[in-house]
Parts: sequence; C-alpha cells; structure tokens
Amino acid sequence: MSTSAPITQDVMTIPRKLPEGGKINLVGLTRDQLREVLIANGTKEKQAKMRVGQIWQWIYQWGVRDFHEMTNLAKAYRAELDEKFEIALPEVVTRQVSEDGTRKYLVRIAGGHEVEVVYIPEDDRGTLCISSQVGCTLTCSFCHTGTQKLVRNLTAGEIIGQLMVARDDLGEWPVPGEPKDETRLLSNIVLMGMGEPLYNFDNVRDAMKIAMDPEGISLSRRRITLSTSGVVPEIARTAEEIGCLLAISFHATTDDVRDVLVPINKRWKIDELLQALADYPKVSNSERITFEYVMLDGVNDTDEDAHRLIDHIKRYNIPAKINLIPFNEWPGAPYKRSSNNRIRAFANIIYQAGYASPIRKTRGEDIMAACGQLKSATERARKSRKQIEAEAGMSGS
Repeated sequence: MSTSAPITQDVMTIPRKLPEGGKINLVGLTRDQLREVLIANGTKEKQAKMRVGQIWQWIYQWGVRDFHEMTNLAKAYRAELDEKFEIALPEVVTRQVSEDGTRKYLVRIAGGHEVEVVYIPEDDRGTLCISSQVGCTLTCSFCHTGTQKLVRNLTAGEIIGQLMVARDDLGEWPVPGEPKDETRLLSNIVLMGMGEPLYNFDNVRDAMKIAMDPEGISLSRRRITLSTSGVVPEIARTAEEIGCLLAISFHATTDDVRDVLVPINKRWKIDELLQALADYPKVSNSERITFEYVMLDGVNDTDEDAHRLIDHIKRYNIPAKINLIPFNEWPGAPYKRSSNNRIRAFANIIYQAGYASPIRKTRGEDIMAACGQLKSATERARKSRKQIEAEAGMSGS
C-alpha cells in the first residue's frame, strides 16, 4: 500500500501578485491593514480609525459595493476612495440548486482559477462550506478534490468573498434603517471545501476574524468549524488565533490504513494527532472535537474499527462526537460506500459507548456538491480508475 503524496506545504503556492497600477481591493484586509492602505493613500492619520470603522460597516454589515452609497462619508472623500480602491468579490461562474435546496457556486478568482462553494439549508441553520485553496496538497485517496493538484492558496479576500457571494445570492444583507432580522439564512461556516485550511493559516485566520467581527457579519466563533486532516503543529494555534470549533478528517483507526486514506498521517501519526487534540485549548464538553469518518466498504467499517475508534478517544480523554459520512461516490472513485446496515451497526457501537454518532445526511449529491465531491470545472479532467487506484496505493491489491 505504498503511495507517494505531497504532504508538506508547497511554498510556491502563495497567491500570485496582481498587476501593478490597478485599484486596491479592500475586501479581506484586516482592520489594521485597512487603516494602513487608507493612510498610504491620503487619509489623515487622525481620521483613519473612524474611517476604517465607517467603511468596514458599509462593506461587511450592509454589503455595499459602491463607495458613492457610503452616505456618512463626505462626497469628495467618496470620490477619492472610488478612484483608488474597489470592493471586489469572486465572480460567480455557475450556480446550481439541488433538489434538496443545496446551492453550489463555482466562483472565479484572480488568475482565472475556480473554486467551489456549497450552501446547505437545514431546519435550524444554514451552513456555508468554504474552500481555502484551489485544489489540495493532501491527495486523500477517497476525496474527489484530492485528485486535483494544488494550484495555490486563496487570499483572505477570496475566502471571505465566498461568504459575501452567498449572502448576495440569499438576499441576506440588512438594509440601513430597517428593523434587524435576527433569523440568519447563513448562520454557520465550515472550512471543509477544497484545500487544507491549516496549510493556508494566515489567510484563513484573517478571513474568519472578519466573519466574526461584531461590527460586520458578526458570526459567533462557535458557529465556525475548521476541518483539518491533521496538521499537528497548527492545531493549538487555531484555538489561540481563531478560537473556532475543530473537526478532524480522521477516517481510519490504524496508521497503515490512514497512511493511504489520509497521506498526511505519514508525517504525523494517529497518536501524535490524538495528543494534539487532547491538548486543544478550546476543547470541553460544550465544545467537543468532531471526528469525521467516511464509511468505505471493506476498508474502515468493521466492528473492530468502531471499537478501536472509541479506544483512541477514551485513551486520550477527548470530548468528542463522531460524524459518520456515507462515502459520496464520484466518477472513477476507487472505493464503494458501506451498506446502510453496516453504517448503522458502526454508529450503534459508538452510541453505546456514550458518544454522539450522527450519520451525515448526504446533501447535494445530484449536483456533485456532497462531502468529498468538490472539484473545480477547469480541473475536472477525468482520470481512469487505474490511475486513481495507483495514486491511492491500491494497485495490485
């Protein structure tokens, strides 16, 4: 089951520099960065803090894209802003709506690259699944996104821009002066789209800080879940600098199997990962770590696997819940979904041990928007089953 996979960050994937001389995009700048560019472009230092607050609210609270609509700024200042800056979001290339109401957006970013974003409506919440990279560096063998090589990291503006695009489509920007509607169509963010968020830490952190800022989009940190395949050195930093909830793409209970399913396991083995989770500064019974576990027929779905999973969590005393994910098949996938009976039996063993074990309802499967199916259209060249099996280390097995 030997396989070679890029498991370290490729330093060449930093966002490409934009052409000189264009307008500066304010979307994605932190408050400090916004203050700096305003001062560098003529705003008086004494006024900069107030201007940052005003512009911030227009962009992130009201969703305004035109400086001339920012009515609490002087007309001459608005004209200056319009000359030097822009409020630009990723371009929506396609928008698909599933039979179950799931929406999938293909959005184009600088350089012509494309990423996918998925909105999942539920009775008690609306969750947006956000991408952090174009492609992915981890090549997890069950994941369609993993068959697309990493192109580059997204900027903070491109990450928060995905949320803003979805709010546009949902018509969810409040109108100044009208009563505040506390019901949120988009109430939760999961960083579970294309890419490994912890290999693009700074941009993900800055984007989530914007999402959580109380004078803008104002999402609670407990409504943001970052999913990682297990970049151990960045796990504690996630709690300290973002403070969101954590989910782990676990998917296997032995190092041999996880080495193939989640190749980053070759760098940081299961025990090292579990220790980092046990030490996670935010973990508590009210903020449990979510273990994501994709159910693959005959690979990781035995009763023994279920018991081993419980033993791992108990041994490290990790407050946890286990999300069981029926495998979402994609063209050329080298695996099959576990049977419903097998998934239920697995879930029951976990439940009997005292852990929540919801079976994730598959959403958006008809538009390839389900978990593990995201892959941008420009990179969607089909690979043969043999190619994929070889890359998954399954040839000859």
